[in-house]
Amino acid sequence: MKRIDVPPVWLIGFVILAWLQSRYFPMGLNFGGGLSDLLAGLLIGGGIILTALAVVEFRKHSTTIHPHGTPASLIRSGIFKRSRNPIYLANVLILSGLILLFDAVLALPLIPIFVWVLETRFIVVEESRLRREFRADFARYEKQTRRWL
Repeated sequence: MKRIDVPPVWLIGFVILAWLQSRYFPMGLNFGGGLSDLLAGLLIGGGIILTALAVVEFRKHSTTIHPHGTPASLIRSGIFKRSRNPIYLANVLILSGLILLFDAVLALPLIPIFVWVLETRFIVVEESRLRREFRADFARYEKQTRRWL
């Protein structure tokens, strides 16, 4: 079960919900034209770039990217200097961009719900594991670097 209980699966589920809302329950609402499409592209592109930057750091430090895995090291370099959870932030950006792209106005509440799912199912558990594994190093990192931005 832990193999499929990963953030990308949750992201896909939320994206499908947003798409279904836009497709079958549009209610005549939309975000507008070109400007919302541009913003959607920037959010999706930014999410992809953040993910790539984080994956590079995981590879560089030879540690697991899997949220249920045991970390080999605490990553504090690269994008992890700015955010303790850049991939989760990227997932939220991608979901937000796709909601804009789909014109899924009624799906906007999915964004804070998705953040809540990420926090409760993954971030709190991961940070607890990192706290036990890296004690003082993680305490310093936690004080220096914000969880999201």
